[in-house]
Amino acid sequence: MPSPALQQYLSHLNSSHSASSTICLDETGRARGRYFNSTLTSAFQAIRSADDQCVVAYEAYARSYSSVDQGLNIWRLLDHAANDAESVELDRLCRILHAVNFYRQPDSAQRDLYLSVHTRLLAAIEGNHGMAFRRILDLLGLPHQQVVLQLPLIAPSQRWVLTHVADNYRRNGFRIGVNAASLDQARELLERVQPDSIKIDITHANNAEAQQELLEKAQRFNCKVIFKRIDNDARFNTLQLSNTDQYPYYLQGFLFDLPRGNLADTLDLSAASLVNSALIAA
Repeated sequence: MPSPALQQYLSHLNSSHSASSTICLDETGRARGRYFNSTLTSAFQAIRSADDQCVVAYEAYARSYSSVDQGLNIWRLLDHAANDAESVELDRLCRILHAVNFYRQPDSAQRDLYLSVHTRLLAAIEGNHGMAFRRILDLLGLPHQQVVLQLPLIAPSQRWVLTHVADNYRRNGFRIGVNAASLDQARELLERVQPDSIKIDITHANNAEAQQELLEKAQRFNCKVIFKRIDNDARFNTLQLSNTDQYPYYLQGFLFDLPRGNLADTLDLSAASLVNSALIAA
């Protein structure tokens, strides 16, 4: 059940019909926000445990609002339109939308929420940006401990910025996720940033020995390794055959889940995926 503070906030949104309101609810109870001439909302993609494919977390995505489909990626639409200040404003609005749309649903219980920090925000963030989001969560009675702020891929020249932003978020009680362009970079980030999770594109997980070394080290650092963009059986099968059951890892991709507004739609795998898993395990 949503926290009392969140329920009160949702009731306020439900009773507000002002066209100028930044955030409102649609007829299904989903929160949507206004940004310039765009209306946006949230979609969520599951992150699953590799051993049993149970959902352990969700990653939130900002989407243009549509009553009939999942909408378009709003960041891609605005990548070249918004300046740095407007990007920060959009980021804050998206975080509020994601938090409201996630925690209003019963299936969010005991599951983590991954929120991405856009590349443009690393240089644009000034002051205690993490405190502002923490304050909003506290006002709504939402558990910041379940939120993982996911930092983007960086160039070597941005290493200090990544460390600065990670330290800021960590001081405000958030867990930190990073993205790695390779297994080597994942090991370097694991030691330098000591994140709570590392994401690696499945196409870069192409060395079984290095993969096992990363998983072993990640276990010692209490860090989740998530292989993302698994969009077909071939990639999934190769990943499973490259790993033993000795070290845990996690999965994300279109093979298992499309981003959806309703968390309940993502909890059960398709019959095809279940059959595939049984064949791999046999």
